[in-house]
Amino acid sequence: MNPPPAHQTLPLVTERLWTRLWTEADRAAFRRMNADPRVMKFFPSTLSEAESDALLARIQAHQEEHGFTFWAVEDKNTGNLAGLTGLARVAFDAPFTPCVEIGWRFLPEYWGTGYALEAARSVMGYAFKGLNLPEVVAFTTETNLPSQGLMRRLGMLHNPAEDFDHPALPPDHPLHRHVLYRMLKDFWE
Repeated sequence: MNPPPAHQTLPLVTERLWTRLWTEADRAAFRRMNADPRVMKFFPSTLSEAESDALLARIQAHQEEHGFTFWAVEDKNTGNLAGLTGLARVAFDAPFTPCVEIGWRFLPEYWGTGYALEAARSVMGYAFKGLNLPEVVAFTTETNLPSQGLMRRLGMLHNPAEDFDHPALPPDHPLHRHVLYRMLKDFWE
């Protein structure tokens, strides 16, 4: 049986956040987030407006194709975009693919608020209870300790034997080496 379309189950609502489909009103904050060197520190580069628009188009296409994606996270108190979190099929070949990853990215003014953990927990619950996925993975560069900390706070497990070199980055790139974390449905709350 196929899962319900996300528009039937979104928004995911937490105490402080709405995790929802993207709207045109989110575009400016999305561009600002992707252009911020602090946000993009563990990515190959910041994104131009055109690159952000192309990324948003890919995110929305993933929603149409799979019924899930990286969704907008809205601060319920202000109505402002706080960042993104959600699920995506991993688009490259690796020993752990095919699989679905959880990911997040937040504007700096929301760092340290617990929003990323709150939103990611909601998405993880949806992955296992709404989509009935058997497993969710997360990965990041080995130097991205804040993201790895969030993975651990979610209860995800890291096996160093599964760390990998990201195929989209050249071997001499400082972000080439990545760590992989996993969460099995059977171990989720």
